[in-house]
Amino acid sequence: MGGRRSALEDLVTPDFWGGKRVFITGHTGFKGAWLSFMLSRLGADVTGFALPPNTEPSLFDLLNIQRRVSSRLGDVRDLFILGEAMAAAKPEIVFHMAAQALVREGYAAPVVTFNTNVIGTVNALESARTLPDLRALVVVTSDKCYFNDDRRSGYREEDRLGGDDPYSCSKACAELVTSAYRKSFFQGSACAVATARAGNVIGGGDWSRDRLVPDVVRGLVSESPVRLRNPAATRPWQHVLEPLCGYLTLAERLYTAGAPFAQAWNFGPPAGESANVAELVNAIFAAWNRDALWEADASPHPAESQDLAVDAAKARTGLDWVPRLPSAEAIDWTVEWYKTWHSGAPPESITSQQIDRYLSYRS
Repeated sequence: MGGRRSALEDLVTPDFWGGKRVFITGHTGFKGAWLSFMLSRLGADVTGFALPPNTEPSLFDLLNIQRRVSSRLGDVRDLFILGEAMAAAKPEIVFHMAAQALVREGYAAPVVTFNTNVIGTVNALESARTLPDLRALVVVTSDKCYFNDDRRSGYREEDRLGGDDPYSCSKACAELVTSAYRKSFFQGSACAVATARAGNVIGGGDWSRDRLVPDVVRGLVSESPVRLRNPAATRPWQHVLEPLCGYLTLAERLYTAGAPFAQAWNFGPPAGESANVAELVNAIFAAWNRDALWEADASPHPAESQDLAVDAAKARTGLDWVPRLPSAEAIDWTVEWYKTWHSGAPPESITSQQIDRYLSYRS
């Protein structure tokens, strides 16, 4: 077919994803809904497995994901139900994204956090290892899986794993579980298994509790001050489309080339793109054309790492994955999405526009 390549062809391969049977755990969550939406537009045959959305509103509902994919409600802590759903879907590619994803919730509910993030990963791998058509499995963990030694430089894939809080520790455990399963059950098999460790993501459609951007948006909409727990804490912020396209790229490599890509991969912004909480919040207010209205919260809070950054050089050289959006544009796109939603416009339209714009982006 002649003419201009579509926006989707600029980064991913529609001919590859079209018709592929893909199974996503956690498709009702923020990142899972974005990924489900993208894959449905690429023509993949997507099955999602997750608990019901736990926010109101939810991106899953706003994007009508239940009409775009085959959706099954269930808990990854239930091996039988998960295994049954995965076997019925006969996937060629699996993205395991279901998780208890909040640091503060890890303190409040450590047993749930460990069960979901560790046993849930065991159950996903156990359910996947006997699937005859499976060729690629991406286990999504977190940049917080690293033992934090207060360094300012980015953590690399070979650095020590660890975690002083339940959430971080559970993600380090999920990495170890995946490594053990890969070496014990997937070595030499038709399915290649990798882990993906992404930095802090921002983007439209996140309404999680105790997460910075949703808290700021709630403050903007209600015109009330935003209380910041740690204004000086730095994080590797990136737009949600950055790691998601990394996951897609990784899955395609696992499917087509297998073992050389069956390892851990970081996905994060370029070195020097980390910003502290106050800087990010000020930039969001500026993009919304509002004066910054926030205050430091001096009340006691559970401990969180002060500084965190990941080095994604390996993904840049090994996967040809390059982050596309400078931090200022990532913030502008995030604000654009929420302002569009707040105006009453259909979220499906702005989500589609941003995906097309991202995939054809030239810096």
